[in-house]
Amino acid sequence: MSTRYDGRQADELRPFSFTRDFTTMTMGSCLVTFGETRVLCTASVEEDVPRWMKGKGEGWVTAEYSMLPGSSPERINRERRGAKGRTQEIERLIGRSLRAVTDMRALGETSIRLDCDVLQADGGTRTASICGAYVALHDACERLVQAGHVPANPLTTECVAISVGIVDGRPVLDLPYPEDSTADVDFNVIMDGNGQLIEVQGTAEGNTFSRAELDALLDLAEGGVATIAEAQRSVLADAPAPRTPGR
Repeated sequence: MSTRYDGRQADELRPFSFTRDFTTMTMGSCLVTFGETRVLCTASVEEDVPRWMKGKGEGWVTAEYSMLPGSSPERINRERRGAKGRTQEIERLIGRSLRAVTDMRALGETSIRLDCDVLQADGGTRTASICGAYVALHDACERLVQAGHVPANPLTTECVAISVGIVDGRPVLDLPYPEDSTADVDFNVIMDGNGQLIEVQGTAEGNTFSRAELDALLDLAEGGVATIAEAQRSVLADAPAPRTPGR
């Protein structure tokens, strides 16, 4: 099997890491890296829910996403008037993905907001954000349990995302920017820790693709997800140090 431009095999992830509690001002945080992509994810707790959810006895998990100035070779301006377009679509994806593994009734009428700030972008920023945000969300929920705000962690399993695509005619896993920008087919696959699908985003950027190629892409994603989920479980094996909400 021939290697890719960075020396990886088609089914090989970039080196990745989760640095838990990278910051200490929120109830949970994580610096996640995939290759040269770096995203800081923080989880802030609000003892309230959106107005349309009040009185239902359920919580809410939502997300914000930003490409910071300096995260790419050309400076990206800050979005000062609210998210729109691509940013808003990514924020909604992150929120949907995390809610899929959260028992909202177990959370009670509490909101957790995940902020995903891209420090450096080299492809896969939305999938890295989901992976890192899960770690931050897990620790926020654990600290709510420790503080007696909820009886048990409302997360049901891990939440993992990875990119796959067809580059130079073959399916590959975890695309950095040089592959992402030239891919014939580009997918983002979100799954839970049990290998069940949460969401699949995909499109033919140039040529059409076959059902067999789609299956090959999903198989690649499934293998990558299993590896990442195991890393999430490993980094979260020990309970986080207690922290008071809103300190």
